[in-house]
Amino acid sequence: VQLQASGGGLVQAGGSLRLSCVAPVRNLSNYAMGWFRQAPGKERECVAAITRSVGITYYADSVKGRFTISRENAKKTVYLQMNSLKPEDTAVYYCAADPERRVRLVTNVAEYDYWGQGTLVTVSS
Repeated sequence: VQLQASGGGLVQAGGSLRLSCVAPVRNLSNYAMGWFRQAPGKERECVAAITRSVGITYYADSVKGRFTISRENAKKTVYLQMNSLKPEDTAVYYCAADPERRVRLVTNVAEYDYWGQGTLVTVSS
């Protein structure tokens, strides 16, 4: 399964972007979803995650209050709304999907089965 991420681009500090991730799976509500980012020379980190079904969310401290993850299961799409962007948010952003039987937040890279190709977000100062 290949996820399709889009919405990245160049934005000035303080601006906003909305990333989208289309997951061509049978029933997206059965998947925990996550957004990760990887800056040059750094490890991939989870910035936001959302559980299957009820949609409990997690945010990394660095993005809390600025980013919002959401899902539209009928559209097989997960979003990452990013506001008040900072230069340190510059990275390639990836979405990921993990089939789950339980309602749980998944923030570990190794636990995700499916990934998108990444979309570049560049925030200028």
